[in-house]
Amino acid sequence: MIRALRTRRVETAPFLLLTPALITMLFVVAVPLVFSLWASLTPYQLTKPATLWRFIGLENYRRALSDSAFWIVFGRTILFLTIALNVELLLGLGIALLINRITWGQRTLRTIMMFPMMFSPILVGFQFKFLFNDNIGIVNNALQSLGLTDQAIPWLVDARLAMFSITLAEVWMSTSVFAILLLAGLFAMPRDPVEAAKVDGCNAWQVFRHITLPFLMPFAYIAMAIRSLDVARAYDIVAVMTDGGPAGRTELLWTVIARVGYENAKMGQANAIAFISTLLSILFTWHFYRKLVAARRYMGGAT
Repeated sequence: MIRALRTRRVETAPFLLLTPALITMLFVVAVPLVFSLWASLTPYQLTKPATLWRFIGLENYRRALSDSAFWIVFGRTILFLTIALNVELLLGLGIALLINRITWGQRTLRTIMMFPMMFSPILVGFQFKFLFNDNIGIVNNALQSLGLTDQAIPWLVDARLAMFSITLAEVWMSTSVFAILLLAGLFAMPRDPVEAAKVDGCNAWQVFRHITLPFLMPFAYIAMAIRSLDVARAYDIVAVMTDGGPAGRTELLWTVIARVGYENAKMGQANAIAFISTLLSILFTWHFYRKLVAARRYMGGAT
């Protein structure tokens, strides 16, 4: 009897130890998630709390998906994601390869490379808003001083230039994520295949194309999966630099959610758009996970 009680106590101990964490996760994650899902099925407005209890089914989703303006923002978000991730990957790969070849001061360069990650997105937004300011911005002053232009360029007023400025700020802040992960991949790469390829007469490009790059692709897909979640939630930089302007030409899904939810007080509709954008993030993550598994299988790793 005593032995049975001791055995049961040992078996239940892990569950008892996990109880505080499970309760915390329940209130921090599960309850808000269920509440937002319910709110997306109602016409809930902040100024009319009683609307939270009026069930309208998928009307908010239908309204969002039938709105052409939503699809324009949806396409712009995907384009922004695609450009930002690919540019960050290329720049991060170049930085990682350069730092890997340096034998002196490498630790200092790695520390400097991490500086952009230490800035909050809001601070980065203010920095680039100042840089691209029409009147006092450093970029316009430098271009005019060099004689490249005789008038101020409206970086944050013109729609295309504003989107370019936002993308540049995002790339500057997050390229180091790719560089760090790819540099870790270069450090972990075995030297034997590289040396064997050189002995067989392969040049530097062939070694990079057929050995180094395939080995780094799993690290690249991990970085892209992480960054796709962050970029898909890009709100701070856009809100600070352009606030979605001019005329909504730089709005992304999360700035639309904030505008609909907090400025228009339509929380039900905002939650529906948030769940659609969450599905977009899940699709990107699933895509990169499949690429990661394929890359690991190509290199003979575990699936």
